[in-house]
Amino acid sequence: MTRRARVLAGAAVGAALLGGCGGPGAPPLASDLTSGIDAVFADLDRPGSPGASVSVIRDGEILYSRGYGYAQIEHGVPVTPRTVFHVASVSKQFTAMAVTMLAAEGALSLDDPVQAHLGFVPEFEYPVTVRQMIHHTSGIRDQWQLLGISGWRLDDVITTEQILRLMSRQRELNFEPGSEYLYSNMGYTLLAQTAEAVSGMSFAEFTASRIFRPLGMERTHFHDDHEHMVPDRAYSYAPVPTEEESEEEESRAEARAEYTKSVLSYANAGATSLFTTADDLARWLDNFRHETVGGPRVMEMMKTRGILNGGDTIPYAHGLGIGEHRGLQTIGHGGADAGFRTQATWYPEADVGVVVLTNAANGNPGDRARRVAEVVLAGSFRGDEEEEEEEEEEGPSSPAADAAPPPPDPATLGGYAGSYYSSEVDALYHLEATEDGLVAHHIRHGDIAFEPRSRDEFVTDRWFMREVRFERAPGGAVTGMRVGGGRVRNLLFVKLARPLPR
Repeated sequence: MTRRARVLAGAAVGAALLGGCGGPGAPPLASDLTSGIDAVFADLDRPGSPGASVSVIRDGEILYSRGYGYAQIEHGVPVTPRTVFHVASVSKQFTAMAVTMLAAEGALSLDDPVQAHLGFVPEFEYPVTVRQMIHHTSGIRDQWQLLGISGWRLDDVITTEQILRLMSRQRELNFEPGSEYLYSNMGYTLLAQTAEAVSGMSFAEFTASRIFRPLGMERTHFHDDHEHMVPDRAYSYAPVPTEEESEEEESRAEARAEYTKSVLSYANAGATSLFTTADDLARWLDNFRHETVGGPRVMEMMKTRGILNGGDTIPYAHGLGIGEHRGLQTIGHGGADAGFRTQATWYPEADVGVVVLTNAANGNPGDRARRVAEVVLAGSFRGDEEEEEEEEEEGPSSPAADAAPPPPDPATLGGYAGSYYSSEVDALYHLEATEDGLVAHHIRHGDIAFEPRSRDEFVTDRWFMREVRFERAPGGAVTGMRVGGGRVRNLLFVKLARPLPR
């Protein structure tokens, strides 16, 4: 039996359990399939809990569609199949699709330098192409981390214009384009701007007319205005912090957690900000089967993974991760902004798509989507091993603490003290040598403790400033510091010759 035949045979077992489609007015699903999927979301299906929306599509038919928990806890609004979620980085595949369609039509080349379409992007030491931005191999620094270093909070109102002004100030890349894979949200904001520049339409208008409406995604739009009111939308939540617990205790605590609002006010689109429903995303996943939008050529391009300068192939394609789940190929992406956690995965060998959207920071949609797939595709998998698809977080986590060296002597610490300025993010930090060590002061971030790791190298517990390395003149005097870690590397802050009035 061929691989696809085995998959379809297994899927047929699941089909035998179905009484029909899960949509309104359709015959009910068999109780064992229903109970199997419902069990995946049992912890969210309770009063006072944020929730989730799940949709399963196979061969163009919505097999199962249901909401659990609450879209708006404070107003008692439940999640339903019509609930609209912010889906974070799941948005990226639509941004890549827009640019890929334009490339297939000859309106641009994926190997064009980005400056050919966006004149505000600086000329770097190395050229950066549209294709490299699609594959996260451009070396362009990440917008969220740059904003964090500059002094922004991620729950601020952040507009496209503000991000583009930040991009126009950049003078260096993280690395030579094509030499590495490193996720960059800034690259996808620039891709959306490229689609606008080439098409002559706003990005929201282009995607609506060329992708969403042709696929019947009637409740989907790119949300580039934080004041835009959206009916039936979900808000996002995070568990209330508690005292430190063991991993086992934390797992048990999830079921009894109290939640607080996790605010999101983005007014930018491309890297994020798609508003949609689970059913609409399922219709999009089915386009990998019928290829109505884009056609076979574009959809094949969408699944084409990036290749580094040295010849290595990366797992990332056009806004999509290519992976496996217990022997079956997967095409999909996860997302994470504020308290939203999302996952959309297509199983091409079975023509099955699974979408899980949650508004809980501990919602774990990747695991839930895999568990739903194991219910629907029972008997189709060939192994126990699986590759988990990455949920893209809005900010990198802090590094694990290493064994700390002895603290620098007072004279050395005093040499670091002073005011440091970066023109690339228009930010100022004042460093002070204290009895407890080196501390940076910032008008919005407050005090940041610098922990020594080696000579002239420090780490912090802030996600936007994980690593700090000081630079010296030939005579030994400190002249500046390079800040980064995560998705920003070596951002230069120059030590000012004279202290500013304070």
